[in-house]
Amino acid sequence: MAISGDIAVSRTLLFAAAIASAATALGFFRAVPGISRTRLWLYFFLAAASHGLLDALTNGGLGVAFFSPFDNDRFFLPWRPIEVSPIVPARFFSARGLSVLASEFLWIWIPSGLVALAVLVSRRFSRKSLAAG
Repeated sequence: MAISGDIAVSRTLLFAAAIASAATALGFFRAVPGISRTRLWLYFFLAAASHGLLDALTNGGLGVAFFSPFDNDRFFLPWRPIEVSPIVPARFFSARGLSVLASEFLWIWIPSGLVALAVLVSRRFSRKSLAAG
């Protein structure tokens, strides 16, 4: 579903590509052992693009202009389980704010922690198999 409105540049794919390019070029001008510049760029791109993706999973706001400045239509994902955070600080430090934090914990922090744990376990097993092999 497309919605027109103001543009939030930090949520666009073009911004994610620009940030990934800058981070790769400026932060890693020397080679990183075992990691190609393409993989570094992809990592930074996905990290930056996740901002828009997570906003598209919220149940409020105007939607995300993923393709701005080429197309200013705004989109939500079909499934929006994350509660939108209140903008006013006084509302954030209320029962509503706690509800938002609980939603983010359930839908963002727990899955992220499980992915990180899976990566750590995977690395540990791959090191053991390399040492044994």
